[in-house]
Amino acid sequence: VNEIMAQVTACGPRLVLLTGGEPLLQPHTPALADLLLRAGFEVLVETNGTMDISVLPPGVIRIVDVKCPGSGEAGGFLRSNLDYLTPTDEIKFVISSQEDFDYAVNMVQRDGLDSRAVILLSPVFGVMPPASLAASILASGLQIRLQLQLHKYIWSPESRGV
Repeated sequence: VNEIMAQVTACGPRLVLLTGGEPLLQPHTPALADLLLRAGFEVLVETNGTMDISVLPPGVIRIVDVKCPGSGEAGGFLRSNLDYLTPTDEIKFVISSQEDFDYAVNMVQRDGLDSRAVILLSPVFGVMPPASLAASILASGLQIRLQLQLHKYIWSPESRGV
């Protein structure tokens, strides 16, 4: 944790996103997030939603991915995580089809998610056309944002670590 803190502090930016794989599988992630917050960083943790987010200290912005049916991993989401969301947190659905979109909209409506956190829908690159997803979002009338993986548009979609 101290090594990471030194490297982050040396980088300069004041925003830190902990992600990659599942950050909450690392036992020191909550402590690292707490140290970063106390050092004045804005801290975001992007999680796949299968681990308990209540272990994160107050002030961390949690980005919780909800796996849609098209991912083949829809059953792993820990629904109790919804109880810990705040208006500054984000829920992200990755959309590959109309079925995924309907799944996300149904969950948002059923659980009132758009009043509890920021809702992001991200099209699977090369599978779901962003314009189609944007049209569906607009037609839904819900408070949902379109999120594009900009790095895949700026650099090659196969690029890693950008």
